[in-house]
Amino acid sequence: QSTWGHLSSLLSNMADTDAKSAAVGLMNFIDDSPSPFHATASVTSELVEAGFRKLAEDAEWKLERGQGYFVTRNDSSVIAFAVGGQYEVGNGLSMIGAHTDSPCLKLKPESNLARGAYLSLGVEVYGGPILHTWFDRDLGLAGRVVVRDGGVLSARLVNLSRPILRVPTLAIHLDRSVNESFAFNKESDLAPMFATAVKAALVAPETGGAKPAHPPLLLEMLAKELGVAPDAIVDFDLCCYDVQAAALGGALEEFVFAARIDNLGMTFCSTRALVAAMPSLGTEQNIRLVALFDNEEVGSETAHGANSSYMQSTIGRILGAFAPADGSVVERTMARSFLVSADMAHAVHPNQPGKHGATGAPVLNKGPVLKSNAQARYATTGLSSAILKEVAHRAGVRLQQFSCRNDIPCGSTIGPMTSALLGVRCADMGNPQLSMHSARECCGADDVVEAIRLFTAFFTHFPDIDSGMRAGPGAEASARS
Repeated sequence: QSTWGHLSSLLSNMADTDAKSAAVGLMNFIDDSPSPFHATASVTSELVEAGFRKLAEDAEWKLERGQGYFVTRNDSSVIAFAVGGQYEVGNGLSMIGAHTDSPCLKLKPESNLARGAYLSLGVEVYGGPILHTWFDRDLGLAGRVVVRDGGVLSARLVNLSRPILRVPTLAIHLDRSVNESFAFNKESDLAPMFATAVKAALVAPETGGAKPAHPPLLLEMLAKELGVAPDAIVDFDLCCYDVQAAALGGALEEFVFAARIDNLGMTFCSTRALVAAMPSLGTEQNIRLVALFDNEEVGSETAHGANSSYMQSTIGRILGAFAPADGSVVERTMARSFLVSADMAHAVHPNQPGKHGATGAPVLNKGPVLKSNAQARYATTGLSSAILKEVAHRAGVRLQQFSCRNDIPCGSTIGPMTSALLGVRCADMGNPQLSMHSARECCGADDVVEAIRLFTAFFTHFPDIDSGMRAGPGAEASARS
């Protein structure tokens, strides 16, 4: 088991121990990940570079101790794990869970929308975005396109990264009440302007017959980007995104201004920590695991969401590779396991401090946030909180606390559902941020490296912390009772 000194040395050699370089790393990750499909590709690329091996769900798994692996589902979710060199059947899993999706506007299955002199695209609201922030933004399109090549279907990533779309506001001269009440209809007022109808028809005319599901101009742009013919495009999953790059902000560059910080912030930090902890894998007793799910923003009830079989079946296959005939290995393993549910947290707003209570009011650049809720909207308990606090103590990371006001409904995370499905201890946490679910969000630049340190320490220290708890006086009292 690694000592505290070994962890300190490990962290000092990490490329991202410097706060600014970690923040820039997050910014680059966000810019490279305009959709859940791109986020998954960014994660798996980093894992491959670190020596992790790709597994397929439809193939047999042969796993080795001291090696890292990953498996994807729907191209938008990924579970990565590293088997400790000293792993024995029945030892625990040290797990972090996060999600790859963010609130946005998604293209409808039929997006061709003529609006007088303009050609617009029909969109659906995905999740719970702050919709007024999507007006007057320079929007691109990104996601997954399915193409047909010689009768064979294949999925490809696409990113139209220049500002091709815009949802325009109405001039104040035509709506004098706009500063008192900015009201709009989600169906009729959110359609982004794509082109003028005349020019679109000249460049990519419709061929006659039934109205095409999508503008021919859009299909031509996608086809050009993919290097295929427009009629090779069968279908797609595309979302609008703000093309403005992430930036360091504030007079002293203390903040990260970017889209999709919720929850690419925790996706990035958990992946970096899993890779950063690899040098100590040879002496590790547990299996380290990071699960990054899609569709958290819409309830997680999809085949690739947290409330699915994905996590359970993956864990079952991992354990089965080392104990194929052990009927109780899952239950024994879960009793020694722990899940950190990592999702961004609400920082105190500079202009609306009253939205937080007198206690539990985290601020930017003061460290990660433990989240608790008496109604179990978060999975944190006193015991799981103590475990994460001990990890933070050993890593020298400051933790803040958050709990919602009694008169404001509390949001939730994948923590409660995932811990219930697995029967595992869980703590909810995340870095603090402002403007959650806006098209443009804000977090603390210094907090990024702190989360990476915390997660790396969790992977390194949890087995020792758990072993001490099971062998201590409390465990003996529990056994006697």
